[in-house]
Amino acid sequence: MRKPLHHSTVAGSLIACILATAGVLAAVAYGQGSAAPRPDLQGIWTSSTLTPLERPAGMEGKPVLTGPEAVQLAKFILQQQDRDRRDGGEGADVVRGYNELFFDRGNALARIGGTIPTSLIFDPPNGQIPPLTAAAVARVAAQRAETSEHPADSPRNRSLPERCLLAASTGPPMVPGLYNNYYQIVQTPDYVMILSEMMHDVRIVPLDALNPALKPRPHPPPAVRLWLGDSVGHWDGQTLVVDTTNFTAKTSFHGSDANLHLIERFTRVAPAMIVYEFTVDDPTAFTRSWSARLPLVSSDGPIYEYACHEGNYALRDILAGAREEERKAEPPARPR
Repeated sequence: MRKPLHHSTVAGSLIACILATAGVLAAVAYGQGSAAPRPDLQGIWTSSTLTPLERPAGMEGKPVLTGPEAVQLAKFILQQQDRDRRDGGEGADVVRGYNELFFDRGNALARIGGTIPTSLIFDPPNGQIPPLTAAAVARVAAQRAETSEHPADSPRNRSLPERCLLAASTGPPMVPGLYNNYYQIVQTPDYVMILSEMMHDVRIVPLDALNPALKPRPHPPPAVRLWLGDSVGHWDGQTLVVDTTNFTAKTSFHGSDANLHLIERFTRVAPAMIVYEFTVDDPTAFTRSWSARLPLVSSDGPIYEYACHEGNYALRDILAGAREEERKAEPPARPR
């Protein structure tokens, strides 16, 4: 894992200025000629939380925690994940190559509606990702075998984050990672823009159903595949609903495939909080659909540029190391 590179640039400042201007224009637009103004989702938000996606072992049948239990669990998680620890020997030191300064997981468990869940997943009730289908199990096993046999033949053998193409927290869905869990939302009557700090990707979501007389625009034909999928949004009362399809098979989310259908819901429940909920529906990958929920908490920002490709020596070094290992494995040339 590389150290995240944050650089404030002229381009970044220009983008921030454009986004701020768009926000002002959006606020003006929402205040004019609207019988039922939509919630303002604009701002900079963080998804950082210590609450795991799945319910931990030993908490079966326990969907929520009491306040004291949450304090103790948060303390335990922070101690276990502390990269400044020096126990465990040389191997552990290598794994903890970056110290705690470079991580931002948050320091508390998620609190939603007055409750503290033991997992972000709330459906199924056991808080676990449903089992993969038989076809998905075979597909994932084949992919892992290919990776183990050809780990560095070319850059395409490496993961999408290593290649600076896509990170798990980029979304959709927007699940928290080790750091850079910030998003900026700008909205107008016709569009919502979501800027992700990781890897500085932007989602433009058209709101075709703002007018009840209009139907949401259709998604592109199946032949069109996008890293972030194709998103179309509409308002369901005071909740923004975003429907996303047309993912690539390479952007697998916990085993999903190209048939992933994602539904996201953004609900502003307080001045400093949006409840973000998503449902994963992929019948060829999972035995049933599943849903998770987490808070997006307001932040002053700013969002810095994540210059992933700048100084990305790891990818080059991985490939160079593989070529060196191949050279060493070659039998010595026979003298002529």
